[in-house]
Amino acid sequence: MTTTLSAEQAQAQKEFRAFADRHVAPHADANHHAQRTPPQTVRLLADEGLLGLPVPQEYGGGGCDAVTLGLLAGELGRACSSLRSLLTVHTMVAHAIARWGSRSQKETWLPRLARGERIGALAVSEPGAGSDAASVSTSLLRDGAGWRLEGHKKWTTYGETADLFLVLGRSEEGPTAVLVERDTPALRTELIEDLIGIRASMTADVYFDGCPVPADNVLARPGLGISHVVGAALDLGRYTVGWGCVGILDACLEASVDYAGNREQFGSPIKEHQLIRRLISNMYTDAKAARLLCLEAGRLRDARDPGALAATSTAKYFASTAATRAAADAVQIHGANGCGSGYPVQRYLGDSRVMEIIEGSSQIHQVGLAEYAFQERFLGRRGPARTKPGK
Repeated sequence: MTTTLSAEQAQAQKEFRAFADRHVAPHADANHHAQRTPPQTVRLLADEGLLGLPVPQEYGGGGCDAVTLGLLAGELGRACSSLRSLLTVHTMVAHAIARWGSRSQKETWLPRLARGERIGALAVSEPGAGSDAASVSTSLLRDGAGWRLEGHKKWTTYGETADLFLVLGRSEEGPTAVLVERDTPALRTELIEDLIGIRASMTADVYFDGCPVPADNVLARPGLGISHVVGAALDLGRYTVGWGCVGILDACLEASVDYAGNREQFGSPIKEHQLIRRLISNMYTDAKAARLLCLEAGRLRDARDPGALAATSTAKYFASTAATRAAADAVQIHGANGCGSGYPVQRYLGDSRVMEIIEGSSQIHQVGLAEYAFQERFLGRRGPARTKPGK
């Protein structure tokens, strides 16, 4: 396992951290309570080139490697999980177009996504279809040379403000992925408020009431919506979510160490209490382990190693469950203060619980990881599990 960063990656992480500390973290609690991400924050991310970081250079992006993308997701996750969610969904849409789009689709959308002129969102989940993406009921019906889209998508991160939706629907040929612009007739969104976590993520219900979709807006070809387009996008999403959980772990550790060093009870700082030290030592260890797993997943992704699928699932599963443990312990260390809005650990707890659900719930990953284990033991190879973690 390679655990060191290159000089370029280390410098990039330093810059990402400085950006997050200066422009993101100071406003995270306010945005969390307002349940909004200000447009100027998104614009700032775009102007810094961070939204286009993984887009191929030939289309105006940064063309960064997977490890560097993960480092960015980690620093944004440490400062604000909602904003990290924006990076995740926007990158998933850009990645799907870069990998499966036609030349026309790439030339039309990738430069705009790279510059942040358009924000992408993934519309897969439905009221009756979450982890089982194959059961989506949103329909794509032939309409002359194009299509007509009918259905209801739920839990669409940044769906309230996105300009371009990557939508999974069902056509006669099977699951099909299409691109739908916000100004398409018969498309409407409704903000979902009072989420337990990522409350500034502008998550929305998206309704397609017979939306016209041009034939040129189909990604790959009809029938490949899950096996190719959405499957690859969700795998990338799991990777950035895993790194975002590393960020939550770091934030919980920093907050707990600072609080325990300054809070006095029974005549001494609570950092001297053995049980407090146990909580912090577990947090510290989990943060180190989660980072190593995510680094390994990034290294394998960059090498195009087939083991990257298992490594990504492992990293996301461990990091998200560890983040929940750390956030719960951080609240415990803060005592009653951790239950109020005056300290960010309350936000970390809600955000971490969402991380265990999105891009494959912990239970879905447990099923898939067991399959990887059986394959490696009895088949002597690394390959995709039969049960693929979904959103």
